[in-house]
Amino acid sequence: MSLELSCRKVGDVAVVDLTGRITLGEEASKFREAIRVLVAQGERKLLLNLAQVSYLDSSGLGELVSAYTTLRSQGGELKLLHLGRRIRDILQITKLCTVFEVYEDEAEAVRSFYTR
Repeated sequence: MSLELSCRKVGDVAVVDLTGRITLGEEASKFREAIRVLVAQGERKLLLNLAQVSYLDSSGLGELVSAYTTLRSQGGELKLLHLGRRIRDILQITKLCTVFEVYEDEAEAVRSFYTR
C-alpha cells in the first residue's frame, strides 16, 4: 500500500493525516516532499496523525527525524498523534520517544502547541 497524505488546518496547526506505509523508496520520498512543501508554505506547527500508518521502516524513521529537525531549525514544532503499537515500539527501542511529543487525543495535541 502506497503512502497517502492529506493536510487540514486546526487553527494554525497543520494536521497531516497519513495512510499506508513509510518505507524506503517512493513512500519516504513522498513524505519528505510533503514536509518540504508545508515548510516552504510557512507551516511551523505540524501534527502528524499516524493512526492509519501500517508500517514504518528505518528509512521512514529517518524521514520522521529529518522532518523534526527541519521544523526545529525553522523555529517550528513537529508532534505525533495516534501511534500504532509497532511504531510506538520502534520509537521506544530507538529511544526516540524522548525526542518526539506523542499524543493520543487530537484536541490535546493541538492545545500543546499553544502552551509553553
